Amino acid sequence: MISLQTAPVSPLPFYRANLGARRRQSLQRTLKPNSSLHFSTQIHQNHSSSLIDPTHQLSFLPEISNLSKTGSLSEALNLIRSNLHNDTSNSSQTKEAMGILLQACAHHNDIETGRKIHEIVSNSTQYSNDYVLNTRLITMYAACGSVLNSRLLFDNLQRKNLFQWNALVSGYTRNELYDDSINMFVELISDTEFEPDNFTFPCVIKACAGLLDARLGQVIHGMVIKMALVFDVFVGNALVAMYGKCGLVHEAVKVFDYMPVRNLVSWNSMICVFSENGFSQNSLNMLTEILMGEQGLVPDVATVVTLLPVCAREEELDLGMEIHGLAMKLGLSEDVKVNNALVDMYSKCGYLPEALLLFDKNNNKNVVSWNTMIGGFSMEGYIFESFNLLRKMQMHGEIEPNEVTVLNILPVCLEKSHLPSLKEIHGYSIRHEFQYDELVANAFVTAYAKCGMLSSAERVFYSMETKTVSSWNALMGGYAQNGDPKQALNLYIQMTYSGLEPDWFSIGSILLACAHLKSLRCGKEVHGFVLRNGLETDSFICVSLLSLYIHCGKSSSARVIFDGMEDKNLVSWNAMISGYSQNGLPDEALTLFRKLLSNGIQPCDIAILSVLGACAKLSALRLGKETHCYALKSLLMEDVFVSCSTIDMYAKCGCIEESRSVFDGLRDKDVASWNAIIAAYGVHGKGKEAIKLFERMKKVGQMPDSFTFIGILTACCHAGLVEEGLKYFREKQNSHGIEPKLEHYACVIDMLGRARRLDDALRLVDEMPEQPDSGIWSSLLSSCRNFGDLEMGEKIAEKLLELEPNKVENYVLLSNLYAGSGRWGDVRRVRQMIKDIGIQKDAGCSWTELEGKVYSFLVGDNFLPESEEIRLTWRSLEKQISKIGYKPNTDCVLHEVGDEEKMEILRGHSEKLAVSFGLLKTTKGTTLRIFKNLRICVDCHNATKLISKIVEREIIIRDNKRFHHFRDGLCSCGDHW
Repeated sequence: MISLQTAPVSPLPFYRANLGARRRQSLQRTLKPNSSLHFSTQIHQNHSSSLIDPTHQLSFLPEISNLSKTGSLSEALNLIRSNLHNDTSNSSQTKEAMGILLQACAHHNDIETGRKIHEIVSNSTQYSNDYVLNTRLITMYAACGSVLNSRLLFDNLQRKNLFQWNALVSGYTRNELYDDSINMFVELISDTEFEPDNFTFPCVIKACAGLLDARLGQVIHGMVIKMALVFDVFVGNALVAMYGKCGLVHEAVKVFDYMPVRNLVSWNSMICVFSENGFSQNSLNMLTEILMGEQGLVPDVATVVTLLPVCAREEELDLGMEIHGLAMKLGLSEDVKVNNALVDMYSKCGYLPEALLLFDKNNNKNVVSWNTMIGGFSMEGYIFESFNLLRKMQMHGEIEPNEVTVLNILPVCLEKSHLPSLKEIHGYSIRHEFQYDELVANAFVTAYAKCGMLSSAERVFYSMETKTVSSWNALMGGYAQNGDPKQALNLYIQMTYSGLEPDWFSIGSILLACAHLKSLRCGKEVHGFVLRNGLETDSFICVSLLSLYIHCGKSSSARVIFDGMEDKNLVSWNAMISGYSQNGLPDEALTLFRKLLSNGIQPCDIAILSVLGACAKLSALRLGKETHCYALKSLLMEDVFVSCSTIDMYAKCGCIEESRSVFDGLRDKDVASWNAIIAAYGVHGKGKEAIKLFERMKKVGQMPDSFTFIGILTACCHAGLVEEGLKYFREKQNSHGIEPKLEHYACVIDMLGRARRLDDALRLVDEMPEQPDSGIWSSLLSSCRNFGDLEMGEKIAEKLLELEPNKVENYVLLSNLYAGSGRWGDVRRVRQMIKDIGIQKDAGCSWTELEGKVYSFLVGDNFLPESEEIRLTWRSLEKQISKIGYKPNTDCVLHEVGDEEKMEILRGHSEKLAVSFGLLKTTKGTTLRIFKNLRICVDCHNATKLISKIVEREIIIRDNKRFHHFRDGLCSCGDHW
């Protein structure tokens, strides 16, 4: 048996020996440069035998090496074969040549050539039991992914040494067969006399890392200490990496700190540990320590490609650029791995032009290079650029797209218009059998769902042989997010019946489905599952629960969950603030927004949108202006949603000039911006200005959409521009091909009703392709009440109450219709119906904002601190306006009482209280802004016109329909409301 000490050559080029002095000397002899070794042998043979050709022996090994390096492995094999048949061949050189070729087979993944070498070795009595060649064969098979062949060869060996055991353990680990690697190690220490060394342990420790088995790793660590290998740098590096993979950062740091010698791999391993466990700053600090350290270590490719993803994740562009500069100084920037990492870093930091420049300069692109650049475009939503680059990749010829390419490009397919591109990539995947990859199949399910093709998503799902939780989640999420939440619930039930346990994503999808369905009962059941399984601490699930209760109108339940969250992220704050705003609780939304700011959290565009919406509902102008200032400072005004919400906020706070100023200041005016400003002018009754904007919009080439026409029709309605409104209604379909929707019909019918053209309005109702909704019948009933058409009003009321029998506003309209016609018996009957149903009419309420504080006034409210002052102020105003024509319109009091009592009721209307208070608390010339929850009555409208004249102020009142600008005794509505 040949001992380790007398092995003729090093069995593994990457074997790191740490043996005794005698063994070390033996290895040093075997690792001397090949040229000198062969030269001395050839000289000796030249003296001993005239049959050996010295020229042939000198050129044989270098030629094998050159052919192996260039990938000409078949030619190298033929040369070895011819050398074997040459009587002058040197057996040691032939053996070394086969060893070189086996290494090349492993490097080039050429298992067939490797098999032929194996055949030569096994058929040779001279080489069949050679330790070195058999070790190389085991390594070659493992490197080519055929560990089974490695094991068969190993089992058939008559003699084994530690090198072959190490080669097989390493092969299992290399191929991620970690359990087999551990079992082989156990067999080694149990059944043989060999002691594992500083090559065995790194392979076994890596297997523990692959299994994420920290306890087993600690056992191996104990063995390393007992065998006095703990200070070996290669073993130490493996331990650092293992503890890092298992999330035990403290233990990794401890091993690193106790290492007596650290090489660059040690530092790179520690950087990787920090990076993978989220300690980004620590990993970046390690680079400084390397550069400033006394060891004189120089960062290599591994250092750079480990640090650049950290910069990408943290969007540390400046530091990423510094590392880029360092890579250039060290001559590493041309390395394909470094170039790929730089492209990825610039892409994820939002610098696609720089990423593309680096990509184009890379003359050694591999599939990762293409995938990285495609992923960069896809991440930013550039579908044309993503697919264009994919086509260039295919035209390149040498590199074929793989599964990662498909996974990178699919997220860009988000709309129905992207369906052809999605089908194209799906066809390619089927032709190349990528669809059998679970991740690829799941990605196709998600992509088809996002493009609105749920049937195709379902076909892909049911074609999958093995469905994991992720597969179910992809389809469930598709249905929940794209319009069929009931099917999402059915899939959830099917998944649980199949024996799979839902994960956090499943729970998030099912909660989203419950939210869309407004199914509080089902949502509470899921909430119970969350609590039973301890998932309530997951921030994603908490936000999903918030969304559920908000969608179901349970803001108080949502707030309980929000307050119970230990770690409130920006998403949870946004969800709660927007939830209050959506559920008609603007005061609570603004209060929570102030708390957000007081906690030192910087709001994002979503929070700003919710706050602007709340300010619009409350007409909180001061806070709206402050929010606008914040949006300007944070450069959020470039966001189309923020700019449009700001236009809307100012409009609903009565500041149409500020709305126009914001609109004019926009650099890029898209259709949403035009729609916002046209709607703003419409709600203020400035129909002619809205029409001018509409015509200008068309002149600049911006095509109006369905929402544009709602805005312009509303503007014509509030301004009494009936013919213009009818013209635009016809133009919408004839010139722009936009089919009229219910909202468009509602605007035109309301416009005709306000103009006393009730017959035309009803004719249009009959011509509609769909049934009118309650809003249309409500506007017609209001017109009947205004013009005293009792007969038609009763017929319309009957239809309205069929659609909405529990809405108090409908009964109030009918009651007012009867009261206006003096039908007090019917008034009492309708009011009794309201009591019997158990619904309650909203009391008239007005409010105004003074110095950032909102003051509210209820109809007939005599309990305010300033009630007496308000009463006296109104009496004074009433005397003054009576001198210039004011006469109380008691017809507005729809109660069966005397005229004196009616006049007292009129004096208690909430808008009169708000106007009196505003005049009391503000200086001369200040514009008053009053907001009311109901429609302003005729008496208050007439009185406010005259008040604006005697006090020489502008008074702006917003009721539940529109704005009224009172100035110099006139109203902007032209008495048309």
